[in-house]
Amino acid sequence: MHIVITRPKEDSLYLIENLIKLGHVVTHLPVIKIEKLETKKINLLNYQAVIFTSSNAIKFMNIEKFNSKIKCFCVGKATELTARQVGFINIFTSEGTVESLIELIMRTLDSKSGKLLYLSSEFISKDLDQDLISAGYSVDRISNYTSLPIEEIDKKTLNFLAKNPPDAIFIYSSRSAKNLFNLINKYSLLNVVTQSNLMCISEKVLSVLKQIKWKKVFVFSPGEEEFLLNKIR
Repeated sequence: MHIVITRPKEDSLYLIENLIKLGHVVTHLPVIKIEKLETKKINLLNYQAVIFTSSNAIKFMNIEKFNSKIKCFCVGKATELTARQVGFINIFTSEGTVESLIELIMRTLDSKSGKLLYLSSEFISKDLDQDLISAGYSVDRISNYTSLPIEEIDKKTLNFLAKNPPDAIFIYSSRSAKNLFNLINKYSLLNVVTQSNLMCISEKVLSVLKQIKWKKVFVFSPGEEEFLLNKIR
């Protein structure tokens, strides 16, 4: 099958490699780019735990005093791998969704044992920090990166897509979905994508692209990409 992955390269290398190993043709078509935001230096000794919902938040940490033994909560395996690479050793990993991460934190941490640090994107799909605050936790959220739209598709990729309509397109955020929609209109790709199955990370993301008549639409959780492809064979 021909699969289009729209995440930034650093977030999708593992998935792309696996799909290629399985015999799929993969087009990497990032629709957003990640940029660092300047933040104040962080002393991890001031917190009982740190929370990550993206590897990017780990890469862009501005740490004054590092604490490898701090409880480190990661949304999924890819984020956990990045956390281990920078030195965290006391890691708790959820099943790939923010909801499962919140449940894991609430099962593991006592709200009275100290503040939590949540490092995140400027734009988030779910207010993890607010949910935890509502449950009685004290949370500092610091946004240390942002996502910007990619406004161009190179001619080589456009020609390949026109001759080889994708069997599946994976979308991972509402901002990505909005920019994909803009690119489809800008480059007159409607006839191409209507032959494709749309794979969205959530119903909220799906709602952005519902006005396009896709072959089929699916909602999935992180880590289910390869399994989901079996449904469209």
